[in-house]
Amino acid sequence: MRVTRHLWGCVSLAGFLAALAVVLERPLLLAGVVLIGAWLLAAQSAFLAALERTRRGLSVTRSMPSSSVRTDESVPVTLAATLEDPAPLHLDVDAGLPTATKTADGDATTVSVEPEATGAERTAVASWPVVGTHTFDPARVTATDGRFRETFAAGGSPTVSVESRGPQAIHVGEGGDRLTSVYGEHALRRSGRGLEPSELREHVPGDAAKQIDWKATARLATPYVREYETETTRRTLLVVDHRRPLASGPPAETKLDYLREVMLATAESARDRNDPLGLRCVGDRGVTIDLEPAATAEAYATIRRELLDIEPTPAASSPQASAARMRSQATDGGRSETPRASREDAGPSPSIHGGPTRRTARHSVRDLEGDTDPFAETLRPFYAESRRDRRRARDRPLSDAVRTSLTSSLSATRTIVFTDDADPAEVRETASLARRNDSDVMVFLAPSVLYEPGGLDDIEQAYERYREFESLRRDLSRLEGVRAFEVGPADRLGTVLEAARDRGGRR
Repeated sequence: MRVTRHLWGCVSLAGFLAALAVVLERPLLLAGVVLIGAWLLAAQSAFLAALERTRRGLSVTRSMPSSSVRTDESVPVTLAATLEDPAPLHLDVDAGLPTATKTADGDATTVSVEPEATGAERTAVASWPVVGTHTFDPARVTATDGRFRETFAAGGSPTVSVESRGPQAIHVGEGGDRLTSVYGEHALRRSGRGLEPSELREHVPGDAAKQIDWKATARLATPYVREYETETTRRTLLVVDHRRPLASGPPAETKLDYLREVMLATAESARDRNDPLGLRCVGDRGVTIDLEPAATAEAYATIRRELLDIEPTPAASSPQASAARMRSQATDGGRSETPRASREDAGPSPSIHGGPTRRTARHSVRDLEGDTDPFAETLRPFYAESRRDRRRARDRPLSDAVRTSLTSSLSATRTIVFTDDADPAEVRETASLARRNDSDVMVFLAPSVLYEPGGLDDIEQAYERYREFESLRRDLSRLEGVRAFEVGPADRLGTVLEAARDRGGRR
């Protein structure tokens, strides 16, 4: 318990009277000192009694809409102090916010209860920039009657769980069923030296004696060889669509954000298996990043960094800005080649065989249009076909990126595509192209209905749109060598599927 300035003034007065009684030899003044002392003892006793009643009847709560928040998310925190009976004391209650808490107004974290009042509350807007579990300290209550002051703790120690911004409950699966295996797993095997038995075959000239299975030979009365399976590495190419439609969704929870989590898990699986990993990113104007498959530590680190940094194409951008963002690279044993711009942003460039540039080609087409010479008639279809190809590449850059990757690679490459259902025809074409050259294909799709603002307001319509998406996903999975999966918020997908079950029950 501490005393206030008012009380120190009374004590000083008593001391002055005592000194004056001694100096003036007036014992009567000592009576004033005794009266002041008695009054102070009575006031202290009354304060302690009121303080005890206040402590027993005081309830302090700190409440939030949810005990789980995202980093830097503004959350209202309400501090309430309630008394069972009015008290003659003035109370200042401090909320005891965790150390890492940020508030717009520091004074808003304290509430005052005036004498004879039964309570008060105040709401402050707080945020937490650090991920983890943060614990509130017990509220600090300062009680005073103007002469004495006491501070004590009240209330419990609630906690708030701060999670990083971005996707939390991610669903990856087929038709609402969650995928349980690792995204990047593959089962490409070959015969040779290994641990897992594969097949038993008859011995042929050229087989080493150590390959003979003597138990099978004794049982079958003729030499037999046991083959074993060994898992091989596989070239893997991640094809990432980051065009404007992939920006749909709340901040930090867009289609691309959810797909990014799957991309990172796939890249990590490839690194663990030492699979050569490549990356091809596609924006609105063509290929923006091109990394050839490689199995070096630097290649894996570069791809992870690119996946973390990639963002949807801005709604509007100039050709100069687009060209500045081009980071088309190729890694080979830790060495980087000269970056290449996409076809759409690079501008005029020589053809492969040293022929005319695009600008020259365009002039040539215009010159040929009015020329009736037989040689011009022969050339005109070739220029027209080239122009159609360029227009097709602009309209469908994702499928064009896959087509280009297949023509530049002679070996089998597992292709993993990350996109949405904004253009079903292009997705189907992309999957069909990717499965050429005996390649395995995985397609991860973000259903638009699960990301659009207000997409679930009309749950019946949302269900119909999900059925259309599911039809697309199943069509892709029916292609030989192709598996297609949905990627989205688990809670929103659960809402759509629950509506489907309710609809089925009503029929």
